[in-house]
Amino acid sequence: MFEQLAALQKEALARIAACIDTEALQELKVAYLGKKGSITQISRSMGALDAAERPRLGQAVNTAKDKLEAALAEALRRIKEAELAQKLARERDDISLPGAAFALGRGHILSQVTRQIEDIFLGMGYTVAEGPEVELDYYNFEAMNIPPEHPARDMQDSFYFSNSMLLRTHTSPVQAHVMEAMRPAIPVKIICPGRVYRRDDDATHSPMFHQVEGLYIDNRVTLADLKGTLLAFAQRMFGPERQIRLRPSYFPFTEPSAEVDISCFVCGGAGCRLCKGSGWIEILGSGMVHPNVLRISGYDPDQVSGFAFGMGVERIAMLKYGINDMRLLFDNDMRFLAQF
Repeated sequence: MFEQLAALQKEALARIAACIDTEALQELKVAYLGKKGSITQISRSMGALDAAERPRLGQAVNTAKDKLEAALAEALRRIKEAELAQKLARERDDISLPGAAFALGRGHILSQVTRQIEDIFLGMGYTVAEGPEVELDYYNFEAMNIPPEHPARDMQDSFYFSNSMLLRTHTSPVQAHVMEAMRPAIPVKIICPGRVYRRDDDATHSPMFHQVEGLYIDNRVTLADLKGTLLAFAQRMFGPERQIRLRPSYFPFTEPSAEVDISCFVCGGAGCRLCKGSGWIEILGSGMVHPNVLRISGYDPDQVSGFAFGMGVERIAMLKYGINDMRLLFDNDMRFLAQF
């Protein structure tokens, strides 16, 4: 019986090694290790042996089964690999490989902040207006009460294509286009988000940056309306405990003009490094629309009035999220951008 077991084991191992088909391999497994298999039958016939021989035969049968099981597993792996190789040779794409995982994208921090600003003003009844980034000198400067000889042009040095065409230095030209299209209808209540360009490049300035400007023209619009609007914006953007103050300033397209500060959200007004000890942080510029701007765009300053304001999206983002270098916003470093 021991000789029969050894012969069956040798025969089975040879047939398994030569097998090239999974179905045939399964048939071999049943033929040798199934309930009616040859090696199984030997284990069932141990009752005919002497009691002293039975343990030795049982151990030999178990050893043979283990060897055949290992040979069957190795043969199955070999056959699967061969089948895969043949399949890949026939097909261009390896459909058996796992699919590549796509990382979910997110809005850039500047896009997120722009949408936050838009949502706040949309909730106040404003509409979003857009315009060209390549602009005529007339709309960029002259329609904003900045004639060719005006010194304010030095503060907005731009990139020119010709004497009359340039990359816009602010989104104010959009206001001029809208007023020109709507005149003399009121109210005009818009915000103008978009990219603008100036010849600046350092830790706090970029040759390309983003602005959101606002314009409201109607009957009896006052400076109090401007302050209330900007207070509501500051509290929605930076927290309900924020306060604002208006400091006299100068802009060619508004009169009177004011810089707008918010109470420091780090120290609460006590004075810290962020607010440079003053308790206030400048966030935007504003003022009542200059009568000349109204006249140029076809409105009668004796009949209507309005206010305008403008903010840099980068500055709002840097203040809101504690970013100390504007260039980080444009480096496209995912380790930085993934934080927002």
